[in-house]
Amino acid sequence: MMMHDGPPLRVETRLFSEVPPELRRPEVTDWSRANKKGAVVDCFLEGPCLDAAGNLYLVDVPFGRIFRVTPAKHWSVIAEYDGEPNGLALHPDGDRLVIADYKQGILSLDLNSGSVPKPFLPRRNSERFKGPNDLVFARNGDLYFTDQGQTGLHDPTGRVFRLTPHGRLECLLSNGPSPNGLTLSPDEDVLFVAMTRDNAIWRLPLLADGSTTKVGRFASFHGVSGPDGMAMDGQGRLFMAHASLGCVFVLSLQGEVIARLTSCRGHTVTNIAIVGDGALITESQTGSVLEADLTGLPSP
Repeated sequence: MMMHDGPPLRVETRLFSEVPPELRRPEVTDWSRANKKGAVVDCFLEGPCLDAAGNLYLVDVPFGRIFRVTPAKHWSVIAEYDGEPNGLALHPDGDRLVIADYKQGILSLDLNSGSVPKPFLPRRNSERFKGPNDLVFARNGDLYFTDQGQTGLHDPTGRVFRLTPHGRLECLLSNGPSPNGLTLSPDEDVLFVAMTRDNAIWRLPLLADGSTTKVGRFASFHGVSGPDGMAMDGQGRLFMAHASLGCVFVLSLQGEVIARLTSCRGHTVTNIAIVGDGALITESQTGSVLEADLTGLPSP
């Protein structure tokens, strides 16, 4: 395996679009009291997800809203409810969004007729989750999601679950210090999980019997926050949004940083979606979506 030679490539981002003024709500919420020291927030974007028509969907965590941004960059609210949505994934049927909601568990939203999300997996054995954060579908329909809550190095009890299309729920990991974003390797035999309070990415090999073993730390970082949303391209390059360092790190197959997609706005870079030869990135400090050209990236 070739090792990357030279310093990481710096890739500048540019503004794609931002939450319009009429959709911003400068308020103090329960979420901002718990996560922003009671500061006024007017939005907090996460969970970029695209449908087959090229519409971009985003969550607004503190206000329980799901935004749709059309290819013409028109913003609208398609759902608003009593929740704190964090992650989004398009269901394999293409007609639903599945939502990782901190307050309500796993929900689904019908893109054709729904305006209020419905329960998808709100509880486990009648017990509420700690606080789901992000999710990703495998090609066979398995749904992987993180249950982060307020866990961290002081309380490493965050969990990673897999829900099969037949409804079987399996806990793959129960000792995570703040499991957040997650993504699968191209051949889907490894699950990568961002452990925010460990400031690291963990690597979970997925065995044929459905279990995991030899879980290890794939890469480590620094900063007052840590790894957040993640994505992986077809070449095996891992993209990780860091929520305090103002960039998306691009990692090789060996966990080396080979590039940095630097924010042209604030430092709270929370998530990323790969779109062909480009990327869309949420920057939550300013309520912006950034874009980056990925054509010049080094090979993994």
